[in-house]
Amino acid sequence: MTGTARRLAAALLAAGCAATLAACTAADSGAGDVAGQGYVSGDGSVQSWDVGDRRGPVSIAGTDFTGAERDTADWAGDVVVLNTWYAGCPPCRAEAPALTDLATAYQDDGVRFLGINTEDDAATALAFERTFDTPYPSLEDRDGRVVADLSGVVPLQAVPTTVVLDAEGMVAARVIGEVERPTLESLIDDALAEDA
Repeated sequence: MTGTARRLAAALLAAGCAATLAACTAADSGAGDVAGQGYVSGDGSVQSWDVGDRRGPVSIAGTDFTGAERDTADWAGDVVVLNTWYAGCPPCRAEAPALTDLATAYQDDGVRFLGINTEDDAATALAFERTFDTPYPSLEDRDGRVVADLSGVVPLQAVPTTVVLDAEGMVAARVIGEVERPTLESLIDDALAEDA
C-alpha cells in the first residue's frame, strides 16, 4: 500500500469511527486491507436508507482535472452518483465500464455522476478517463478536503465507494467496494422513482 493510500485509508476509517461514535473495525465497516495490493478494498456491501432516515443534504465542490469548478449545488433536483477512485486501484478499473455506461444511459434522466480522486495527478487521472471514455468529471482531492466534507454525512471507508444522493441531496444509498452494474442501476432507478 502506498503511503498516500495508507493515510487515506486510515483517515477514512477514523472518520467512519468518529461519525458513528462506536467501535469500528475493518470487518464492521465492510472495508478490508488487501495486503500488497495498494488499496483498501470493500466487500461490495450495499446500504440504503429510507427517506426519513437519510442524512444530508450533501453538497460538495472542487476543481476537476480539466481545471473547471464543479459544485453539486448546481445540480439541485437531480439524482447524483458520487464515486471515489484512483487509477492504480484494481476494483476502480473493474467498475469503470459500468459507471461509464450508466452515466451515459441516465444522462437524459437528469442523473449526474461525479468522481472524487484522492490520489492521482491530472495526467494520470485524465489518462484513466480517456481509457474508459469516462463521460463525467472527477474532483481532484489529494488534500482530502472533499472526502473530509463527506465523512460527517456518509463514511466512505474504502476506495472505491459509490454514493447515490436523492433529488434532495440526501444520502439514499452507499456501496463499499466495487459496484456491480445491476446494483447501481437499481439504486438509481429507486431514487428516480421517488422523484416521479
